[in-house]
Amino acid sequence: MQTRTYKPKTFSLSGLTGISDKTLEMHFKLYEGYVTNTNLLTEKIAAILADGRVDQEEMPAYSELTRRLGFEYNGMVLHEYYFANMKARGGDEAPRGSQFRAAVERSFPSYAIWKTDFVSVGKMRGVGWAMCYLDPATGGISNHWITLHEIGNVAGFVPLLVMDVWEHAFLLDYKPADRPKYIEAFLGNIDWDSVESRMNVNAAEAAEAR
Repeated sequence: MQTRTYKPKTFSLSGLTGISDKTLEMHFKLYEGYVTNTNLLTEKIAAILADGRVDQEEMPAYSELTRRLGFEYNGMVLHEYYFANMKARGGDEAPRGSQFRAAVERSFPSYAIWKTDFVSVGKMRGVGWAMCYLDPATGGISNHWITLHEIGNVAGFVPLLVMDVWEHAFLLDYKPADRPKYIEAFLGNIDWDSVESRMNVNAAEAAEAR
């Protein structure tokens, strides 16, 4: 098993509109926890595999560690996508003429309908993520709800726009019932250059776009 040690990435996001620096500071700390736990779980699983087998007594612990790794690993990765697709003085409209907007308009009746769909996914009850994906095989765009971090990700699809809608992403700034206000704030801080750069990688290279 690969035993790579991950280090938390840094993101310069001070001064976002509608998402406070206090919220970001808390959110970065939470992200760092996912990095720490990804490393810890990887080490524990590697220790079980060190003798080249997983015996009957080890299987229960191995199973729970492996399932938990999916949660922590995706928590780390999705936060990196999320932080990287925001910037101060960003914008809520994808630039006309961009590859992203063209792909959206091929995949939906209009850009406005795509945006309504993405926002509506974010407003769904529960904790999770709203994700806009590229299907690299067809060039199609689709929006999906990701439960927790690891349930609902589409294999082989490239994340283009990632929005965290767990309450920790906005609770210091908005009440739980005011999630739509947070979503509006998120849309006003999108780094469309980052989204566009993700259009230019295939599924095998997607991780490098974070």
